Amino acid sequence: MFARRNLAKRAAAAALFVFLVAGCAHAPQPPAAQRFMVAAAHPLAAQAGFSVLKRGGSAVDAAIAAQAVLGLVEPQSSGIGGGAFLLHWSERERSLRSYDGRETAPSAARADRFLQEDGSPLGFVEAVVGGRSVGVPGVLRVLELAHRRHGSLPWRELFQYAILAAEDGFAMSPRLHAQLAAERFLRDDPLARSIFYRADGRPAPVGARIVNRQYGATLRRVAMYGADAFYRGDIARDIVGAVRAHPKPGDLSLEDLAAYRALEREPVCGPYRGWRICSMGPPSSGGVAVLQILGLLERTAFARAPPHSAAAVHFFTEAGRLAFADRARYVADPGFAPVPTETLLSPSYLDRRARRIGERAMRRALPGDTEAAGTSHLSIVDPQGNVVAMTTTIENAFGSRIMVRGFLLNNQLTDFDFVPDGVNRVAPGKRPRSSMAPSVVFSSDGRLRLAIGSPGGPMIISYVAKTLVGVLDWNLSLQAATELPNFGVRNGPATLLEQGTPYAGLGSALGERGHLVELVPLTSGLHGIERVPGGWRGAADPRREGVAMGE
Repeated sequence: MFARRNLAKRAAAAALFVFLVAGCAHAPQPPAAQRFMVAAAHPLAAQAGFSVLKRGGSAVDAAIAAQAVLGLVEPQSSGIGGGAFLLHWSERERSLRSYDGRETAPSAARADRFLQEDGSPLGFVEAVVGGRSVGVPGVLRVLELAHRRHGSLPWRELFQYAILAAEDGFAMSPRLHAQLAAERFLRDDPLARSIFYRADGRPAPVGARIVNRQYGATLRRVAMYGADAFYRGDIARDIVGAVRAHPKPGDLSLEDLAAYRALEREPVCGPYRGWRICSMGPPSSGGVAVLQILGLLERTAFARAPPHSAAAVHFFTEAGRLAFADRARYVADPGFAPVPTETLLSPSYLDRRARRIGERAMRRALPGDTEAAGTSHLSIVDPQGNVVAMTTTIENAFGSRIMVRGFLLNNQLTDFDFVPDGVNRVAPGKRPRSSMAPSVVFSSDGRLRLAIGSPGGPMIISYVAKTLVGVLDWNLSLQAATELPNFGVRNGPATLLEQGTPYAGLGSALGERGHLVELVPLTSGLHGIERVPGGWRGAADPRREGVAMGE
C-alpha cells in the first residue's frame, strides 16, 4: 500500500524535516484551540497527531500516529519495543477507561533473575544492558485494543507519518544528540551504530538527517497486518533471536510474544478540594501515589503555606515519603498479589497517615498498616471532546540497548525488585510495578478539566502531583505549572530540589526543618491539555523538545 508515495507526501515529509532543522527550541504558549489539541514530546510527533485530528481522526488515532513517530525520533524514551498505560475519556459516553500495555516477564523468569551467585543484587547497569532485562513489549497490543474500541480512521493509515519520516529521514535533535554522546553501550549494537553514529563512533551532529529504513519497513508490516505482524512471524523471531544471542542473553520466547495481551483495568479516582482526579491503577503505583499525596496535603497545613515556599515543599515531600513507603510495601501486579487500593485511598487511612506529618522532616517513612511510584507522555483531545492521556516507555534511556528491525527493546524487567523479598519480585508472566501516572481531572460538574502525565521514573509521581498543585491550589495555567521548578522525593531520605532554579534557594530553610536536601537535575517531560474559556490549551515541558498544537 505504501510502495508508491506521491509528491505531496514527499513534500510533507520534507516540510517536517525543515521544520525540525529550523530548531527545537521550546515553542511559545499557543492560543486556545477551539476544536482539538495535541501535546507530545517532539514536534514531529505532535505534527503527526495534529494531522490525524485534522483529517477527522479520534484521540486514539492521533495517539497511535504520535507514538509511531516518537519511536523513531525519540527512541531513547519510548517505542514499539516498550510498554504504555493509556487513559481514554469518552465525551459521548461520559466514561473513563484505562488500558494496561505494561510489559510482562517471560515464562522462564525466576525470582532470582537479578541476583549474583553470592546472593547479592546485580548493579543496575549490569542488569539493564542485554537480554536479561527485556520484557514482552505491550505498546502495539494496547494501541490495537484502544483503536478497536475508540478508533475512527483505518489502522493502516495511522503509520504513514512515521514511515515517511523513517524512510526520508528526520533531523537529529539536540536532545537526542546529547543523550547519544553520553551513552556508553548503544554504539555496541551494530544496527544502532549504523543509524545514529559516524564511522569514528561519535553521534551524528545536530541537524543531520537520520534515516531508519528498517523501522519504516517494520511499520509497513504492522500497518498492513496489524499487531499480529509484531507478535508472530519474522519480527517476533528476530526479537527473540536478538535477546537470546546477546552476550548477556535473556530467555524471551516466541510463545511469550504470542501470548501477550493488553488489559482493560479500572482507573483509580479520588477527590481533591472539590475536584475529582483519576489515574492509572496497579500494576502502576503512580496513580495511587499521586492520589495519596494530594489526599495527605488536603489533611495538613499545606493550604496555608505560601506558594513556592519552604513550608509548601516541606508538606509536599513529607506526603511523598508516606506515599512511597506504601508503594514499596503494597503495590505490584494485582494478578499476583492483592493490592489494597481502596484502603490506601480511604479517608480514614489518609487521616491516620496525615497525622505523621509535622513541622520537622521524618527523613524515612514507614508503610502504613492497611489492616487497621526512559519515558514519554502525550495528551490529546479530539473534536468530539474525547481525550487520551498516555504515558509510554522503554524504561532506561535506550532501554536494553538491543535494536531489532529499527526499534529498541525495553529493559522494563529491571523495574522488578532485584532482591525478591516483596510483592514486586520477579515471576513468570508478571508485570513490573511502574510509576507512570497518566491523569485526568474533572470539575464538580463532571467536565474534564485537565489531562496530564510525565516521564521521569519514580519522580513521575512528584512531577504530576506538583503540576496538579500548581494548577488546582496555586491557580497557575497548566503551562506555568509545568514550568515550575521540580521537587519531591524517591525512596530515600533526601529531599530533592531542581538544581539551577529559584527553588534551590529553599535548601537552608528546609534544612532547618530537618530535611536532607540534594540539588539535582530533575528533567521532567510533562505534556498536557487544559480546558480554558473558548476551548483547549496545551502545555509542553521546556525541559524537553515537545510542543502543543491545536486548531
